[in-house]
Amino acid sequence: MMTTTVQHVQRTTEVPEIADPSKVAPKDARELSKLFFDRLARVEEGTPEHQYARNTLIEMNMSLVRFAAGRFRSRGPEEMEDIVQVGMIGLIKAIDRFELSREVEFTSFAVPYIVGEIKRFFRDTSWAVHVPRRLQEARVQLARATEELRSRLGRTPTTRELSELMSLSEDEIVEARLASNGYKSASLDAAISGSDDGEAALADFIGGEDTALGLVEDFHALAPMIGELDERDRKIIHWRFVEELTQKEIGDRLGVSQMHVSRLITRLLARLRAGMLDAA
Repeated sequence: MMTTTVQHVQRTTEVPEIADPSKVAPKDARELSKLFFDRLARVEEGTPEHQYARNTLIEMNMSLVRFAAGRFRSRGPEEMEDIVQVGMIGLIKAIDRFELSREVEFTSFAVPYIVGEIKRFFRDTSWAVHVPRRLQEARVQLARATEELRSRLGRTPTTRELSELMSLSEDEIVEARLASNGYKSASLDAAISGSDDGEAALADFIGGEDTALGLVEDFHALAPMIGELDERDRKIIHWRFVEELTQKEIGDRLGVSQMHVSRLITRLLARLRAGMLDAA
């Protein structure tokens, strides 16, 4: 029945009257949406005709919101209502920004808006790190108690005062304060105010991994192995890797060929490498 209506209105310039746009099948909604978007572009914004076309588009395409919200089903049924409401905001933004001249399906245009709005909701309202539920609730209570005592005392309340008001131990108050740090995270690219360098970012003040620290363990492991070498082998290791002499220079000191020095170094390194692997 609805398909026949679509075929009929495609031959007219006026949009149809739809009793319940939310019950229009997705397939029909795609075709009808083109008519309503065309009408939306032709009538003046703020008029009853414009409002009707816009509202109908919103109700007809609610299935897109339910489809997008389905991706977040794992969040739990208690959150789905909020997710759908937030998704509706994305749908409305998509309707207000869509143009038929784009020559793309509205569904392809709208879904990224809906999903983006839902993800933004999670980003703004979710904890940056996992915190136990009891601490999440304690954080809310702590914020309320702090404001109440601050207005009553005219200063920031102490841990003991908060403990008495909330009927919690002082340790639990401290724990709730620490948990608050997990509610919001800061970007490592965030600028640091008060820095001598206007371009300084938080990442500039965070220490990095010192690769040289790994060498300390290697040196400690190698020391006894090198100590077990005879005097000539120890000299070869010292000349090559401490004084950084070439193989020819080492050969001149030992009175042997460069090729022989190369074989000696290869043998020594293989022996030390095997010792390191056994030690590991």
